[in-house]
Amino acid sequence: MNIIGIDPGKSGAIATWCKGIDRIIKCPPTVEKMSDEIRKIKNKKNTIAYIERVHAFPTDARSSAFKFGMNYGEWLGILSTMRIETVLVTPQTWMKYFKNKLQITLPKDKPKRKRKLKEIASQYTDKSVTLYNSDAILIAVYGFIQETKRKEK
Repeated sequence: MNIIGIDPGKSGAIATWCKGIDRIIKCPPTVEKMSDEIRKIKNKKNTIAYIERVHAFPTDARSSAFKFGMNYGEWLGILSTMRIETVLVTPQTWMKYFKNKLQITLPKDKPKRKRKLKEIASQYTDKSVTLYNSDAILIAVYGFIQETKRKEK
């Protein structure tokens, strides 16, 4: 089973799980390169993508909110075109899983929270974990755990 974890922002990343986190890449700059990365996944029939379901904030500038929405839509379009089952997961949902599992409270302050998530993500891979890719790694791990539970039922 392949799980793709996608943090859809331009400063986000993609992480894939196949017997562990095996690939982590920064979000490609173009839709063509985004598609190329998804094509590299070997067995798409046995692949499920977990993508963070997010939205722009009212405080975001119009142009940045528009760009963010475009990137999110591009990911959804690519996954749909390639017939990859896609699960939308809110940040609150996947973060709550790790908070409960590790019995911790995540800081409300975003920079501190990002550092804590990076620390948690480092426990799931021997690859380089950064503030940019930690969410994608944890989304992929969350997806793998959810799919494992679903198969057991």
